[in-house]
Amino acid sequence: MARLREGARVSLSLLLSTSLMSLTLWGNSPAGMGTVVSAQRARVGTADASVGTTVFAGDQLNTEQAGSLQLRAGAARLLLTAASGVIWGTEDGMPSATLTRGGAVFSTARARAFSLRAGTAILRPQSDQPTVGNVTILGSKELVVRCSRGALTIAVDDDIRVISEGTAYRVILNPEAARGAGETPSPASWGQNRPIRPGKSKFLWYAIGFTAVVTAIAVYEAWESPDRP
Repeated sequence: MARLREGARVSLSLLLSTSLMSLTLWGNSPAGMGTVVSAQRARVGTADASVGTTVFAGDQLNTEQAGSLQLRAGAARLLLTAASGVIWGTEDGMPSATLTRGGAVFSTARARAFSLRAGTAILRPQSDQPTVGNVTILGSKELVVRCSRGALTIAVDDDIRVISEGTAYRVILNPEAARGAGETPSPASWGQNRPIRPGKSKFLWYAIGFTAVVTAIAVYEAWESPDRP
């Protein structure tokens, strides 16, 4: 376990340091454009992904089981983990991606460097501090969101909340529909994270154990890829 935690620190540091370097090297890339920096068992559209492939708004990116794909776009990096998919795009003039299945890890060095959409939720870095976030889709209305460094905001319409460093939440989107389908956790499990107000809350969340090692393993495997530049 100690070895895995050490790997977590090293891996996350590598991801962040490369994002910071991209401020200088890739800061002038057009909005919506990304570059593949590592790929294993991954596709851009119907073609196999390879290092140096350019990704444009509207491209669909997918990984197979045991696959991974890492992109660089300006001051951000996105790691798509195994059996996952995103649609690449732009939002408010900055790179963005919509997670359609599986999970993704992203790192940024600026507040307006990147946004990740999952269902009706949009996740962004809260500030210009180095930030690392992890989102996993559990179902059509359910996510797990972790913040390994910095702080994230999660927004569903006008319901905006902050996920601080070292915390993780299970998020229930469209709670009324989820409740009708029997998917909403019991109120006792919410702990201190109850809805803001019955008429305003657009999603429910409750704290769960933070598992940074899961994030670190995915990042570590991507960096150890033979395709790593």
